[in-house]
Amino acid sequence: MPSKKWICIEAGLTDYQKAWSLQLEIVKARKAGKLPADVLLLLEHPPVFTLGRRGGIENLTVSRDFLEKSDIQVICIERGGNITFHAPGQLVGYPIVNLHAAKLSVSEYVENLEEMMIRTVADFGVNAERNSLNHGIWVQNNKLGSIGIAVRRGITFHGFALNVNLSLTPFEWINPCGLRGVGMTSIERELSREVSLKQICETAKKHIEDIFDVCLESKTLSELQNLLFSADRKILPCDGLSG
Repeated sequence: MPSKKWICIEAGLTDYQKAWSLQLEIVKARKAGKLPADVLLLLEHPPVFTLGRRGGIENLTVSRDFLEKSDIQVICIERGGNITFHAPGQLVGYPIVNLHAAKLSVSEYVENLEEMMIRTVADFGVNAERNSLNHGIWVQNNKLGSIGIAVRRGITFHGFALNVNLSLTPFEWINPCGLRGVGMTSIERELSREVSLKQICETAKKHIEDIFDVCLESKTLSELQNLLFSADRKILPCDGLSG
């Protein structure tokens, strides 16, 4: 039985800005010692393009007017990497992990996330692998899962995005991760049948527990808020997320 526990929050469809704010609050609490355990946020986002530390606006191939008409935001964030896309039907995971306490280097942590996604999709019959072009997981020349993280004083945030059954069309409006001549794929496309995001999520949780040697303790967002702010009863700026 693993001795370490991660708090696991399944937040459902969550506005990107709200989830970002929540991550920053958790990172702050972990650094201050207010939160005794690492946290895993599992969720989906409404359609949004995000730009990492390497930028990526030059890899957007449609106009801002077109995006506004499509009701898709473009948000600059502090994770590594270039431009990518999030939408419902993509499993997004944000582990907020103290790497020092976990005795993991950044490269080992990223490899663990890749391994988790490789094992998850393999359980559904998809053979994915790493690619020297870019972190994440690939099926031949098509990217299936992405990784982009940030680290503050040894604590990670942001994380992974695994394409389950989302529309891939908006990926055609960018050079994904700043790469030209590559495609994007999903588990559903690879299998040519419907796939349940809930089933993928449950399988991913199992592999996270195995690979990181942790036990995931499910809590609601309200319970997490109480842990973070029980002393002064402050409310998170992202209050209102489903939980």
